[in-house]
Amino acid sequence: MPTRPARLEQRRAYRFAAPAALLMLLFTLGPVALVALISLTDWQLGARSLAFVGAANYAELWGDRVFWKSLRNTFVYVAMYVPVALVLALVLALAVEAAGRLRGFYRTVFFLPVTTTFVAMAVVWEFMLHPDFGLVNVLLAQLGVAKENWLADPDTVLVALAAIGIWLRLGFYMVLFIAGLRSIPRELYEAAEIDGASGAWRRFRLVTWPMLGPTTLFVAVIALIQSFQVFETVAVLTRGGPNKSSEVLLYTMYTEGFAFLRTGYASALTVVFMLIVFAITLAKTRFLDARVHYR
Repeated sequence: MPTRPARLEQRRAYRFAAPAALLMLLFTLGPVALVALISLTDWQLGARSLAFVGAANYAELWGDRVFWKSLRNTFVYVAMYVPVALVLALVLALAVEAAGRLRGFYRTVFFLPVTTTFVAMAVVWEFMLHPDFGLVNVLLAQLGVAKENWLADPDTVLVALAAIGIWLRLGFYMVLFIAGLRSIPRELYEAAEIDGASGAWRRFRLVTWPMLGPTTLFVAVIALIQSFQVFETVAVLTRGGPNKSSEVLLYTMYTEGFAFLRTGYASALTVVFMLIVFAITLAKTRFLDARVHYR
């Protein structure tokens, strides 16, 4: 049974937390609940009336080939984005930390794309991937590789978009890994060397990688969520083309809600999207958390 001072302290804590909790309810959980309610109606953006249709929007979603196509494209994009971004970010972090006095310069260079806007960089990449005079094709031609129309070929468009997305956020993930590397006690490396782990690979496998577990989990979850949120590059570069080959869930929501003004159907898409992201993030967190070493 809590004492009277403990109860008073608890009530004081609740009063301090109440404004933040209220704001979270209003601006986070409130819009989610509103979207869920709208998904059960036939409301169109700008309409003065609406009708309750129950699960009709979800039934239409189930039979919508565009939805399944965009869902598949989203999963393919995520499957390319997350592992490549994690590996490259870790390699960059290790390389930058080993760069000596130039590490500050390299950190700045690799972090610069994170500070830019996605729309502006998407326009830059549109020119770089141009099939005739784009820098990427020019460099590949020097290596004897045939030119590609990266953004107009169904087989390469998602690869190109994933590469652009990774380039834009790689510096952010690198900085997170650098923070994780710097938090590893130097004594562990000294102890490993005494025990015979003298090579760089053995030190990485026995000390660095296990101790980076919490950082890797955090970066993996952030990368997963951000990869599901791909929108700007698709909207600027491909608009879902060619032939829906780059249509992703967020772009489908946008077109349904703001191009076709089918707000109820777009809300149903949003609910499904949120449930998918939440379920995958929760499963991934629990799966990785069981294998993470927290020091």
